[in-house]
Amino acid sequence: MATRFKITYADGSEGTLIGSEDAIKKAISEGDTYEAVVPPEPTEEQIKFAARLWRDNALAATDWVIPISDHPQRDAYIALRQNLRQWPETSDFPSGTRPTLGS
Repeated sequence: MATRFKITYADGSEGTLIGSEDAIKKAISEGDTYEAVVPPEPTEEQIKFAARLWRDNALAATDWVIPISDHPQRDAYIALRQNLRQWPETSDFPSGTRPTLGS
């Protein structure tokens, strides 16, 4: 897995490299130092934003079914879309079970 590393070069300048720790060790010179950059945990608002983005994309991806009145799963898609719209008001939002077709 690739990790972001902050590199401090021997001359005091800094940079960023992404890769495995073994690759970073090979890429730097003697006298350079490195440290892994750990991203901060997402905030509750960021988690909710990402969940709403996923939900909006799921709704957009099923738009095509609604005008097809004889689609064999049209009722299931209508139910899914309703569950997607209501999901932010449930206790499963944002980190719980996401609505799926047939659930």
